[in-house]
Amino acid sequence: MSAEDEELERIRQQKMAEMQARVAEEQARRQRELEKAAALRVILTPEARQRLNNLKLIKPEIAEKVESYLIQISQSGNVRLPIDDNGLKLILDKIMPKKKETKIEWRSRNTGW
Repeated sequence: MSAEDEELERIRQQKMAEMQARVAEEQARRQRELEKAAALRVILTPEARQRLNNLKLIKPEIAEKVESYLIQISQSGNVRLPIDDNGLKLILDKIMPKKKETKIEWRSRNTGW
């Protein structure tokens, strides 16, 4: 085997190892997502899960925080399960950033007309 062939084989093996690592990483990520979804099915009622899924479409970073929080409080045992839609709304009120309200006042000037 020539030096070029050995180099090509080494590169092939390196690429194969990288691909296998990516596949393993993707499988682990999918497994975590499946476990999270299973936990949320136990923690939330169907209506609350739908609300969380809607939030995930609009604000995925906040939905991720809420999911982590729900799993954490369910594991601690400090909450009665399942959490209904109203309970989820209360949690979202605590976690979601408050909206700033803009108030516009219209003042008329007396121009003598």
